[in-house]
Amino acid sequence: MTKRTKEDVLETANKFGINLVRFLYVDLCGLVRGKASSLPRFKDRLDTGIGLVKGMIAMNSLDKMQSDAGFGPVGEVRLVPDLNTFAVLPYVNNTASVLCDLIDLDKEAWTLCPRSLLKRQLKEAEALGVSIQAAFETEFFLGTRDFDGRVTPIDTSVCFGTDGMNRGSKFSNRLVDYLHRQRLQVEQYYPELGHGQHEISISHMPAVTACDQYIVLRETLRGLALEQDLVISCAPKPFEDQPGNGCHVHLSVWDQYGERNMLYRDEGGLSEFGMQFVAGIVSHLPGLCAITCPSVNSYRRLKPRSWSSAFACWGYENREAAVRVPSVYWGHEMASSNIEVKCIDSTINPYLALACIIASGLDGVRKKLSAPNPVSCDPADLSDAEREEIGAAPLPTSLHKALVELEADVYLMKTMGNALANTFITVKNSEVQAFALDADYELLHHRMRY
Repeated sequence: MTKRTKEDVLETANKFGINLVRFLYVDLCGLVRGKASSLPRFKDRLDTGIGLVKGMIAMNSLDKMQSDAGFGPVGEVRLVPDLNTFAVLPYVNNTASVLCDLIDLDKEAWTLCPRSLLKRQLKEAEALGVSIQAAFETEFFLGTRDFDGRVTPIDTSVCFGTDGMNRGSKFSNRLVDYLHRQRLQVEQYYPELGHGQHEISISHMPAVTACDQYIVLRETLRGLALEQDLVISCAPKPFEDQPGNGCHVHLSVWDQYGERNMLYRDEGGLSEFGMQFVAGIVSHLPGLCAITCPSVNSYRRLKPRSWSSAFACWGYENREAAVRVPSVYWGHEMASSNIEVKCIDSTINPYLALACIIASGLDGVRKKLSAPNPVSCDPADLSDAEREEIGAAPLPTSLHKALVELEADVYLMKTMGNALANTFITVKNSEVQAFALDADYELLHHRMRY
């Protein structure tokens, strides 16, 4: 991607008659927040950033600040924009956006900034002589709301059915157009298994850009749905009687020159490096789930026989494995070699999730871990003894249990750093407590918020 300069950004803003530029960041609950600068002040804000009270990082998805995390009304960081993420928003008039890092007043990356954490992990990868490419596949629900507030899906199509394509075409065609205007390349779009459920995937990019583009996609989905008067939800399980929404992430690992995919093996399957990388991810999956499935609602989806990967295992072309190695494309075998993490959904902070996935993989490489045998069946069809024999333990069945596993994972806690890890756990535990006694409220909350 071409680097954008200050002059280029200002020229674009003036050309499109921009009045407001949104300075956006993603909180620990995966919610996009920010402040907007007027265009006359935008030039200065590119250098100075916009002030943000530190306590905002301790907000949960109910918009309740968790003072137990040690934050309150005192202390400030700056929202400092990355010019390469500047985009004119096609779904709202005279407005642009830019994604930001959270920078402390000493002009260093704030220790609680997830985007900066991902950058640090990529530096760790560089030290090992590799770089990371990633792509997200996002599932979502589309529906309409009647005068009584009842929600009806836009289609009741079969999975991949053309009826769903037809009924969703007004939305999907406009979505592709809006994404292309914001420099995102769409790979695929199709109706999924659930009523009104659809999926879109974006081309792979360097890791930070992949996360940035995922946020642009999420914002565009919501903006376009509002424009077309539709109900949209990317929540893991917005409706109890329908399949859940995942947000699978695909990764490939390249040498320092970007010439060889380190996961690829000429004879097929994964390379030794790839096996070690997968072994690292699988070994950390119990604690990793708190970060990749970080909502109470996530565990309504993360169940056996749901194609959502409820067991800590990996396999070739196995969609019930938490880590899947997809088949490669003819004529593009090396370029298309990748791994997919399936126990992940759209309540993530993508920077935090991808940073911890990469860190887990690199841990396996450093330790030269041996991957367990690949699983070639649905682990739910095996007995407890058979699963124990192949090491396919059940993943946590609740956010509370996942947070306990995260606290016990010394490596992941160290990767995140004490301040970020403890704040994340405090915020997430507050949500566990908030939804513990009212399952209907939890379901409605996640349906509307994500």
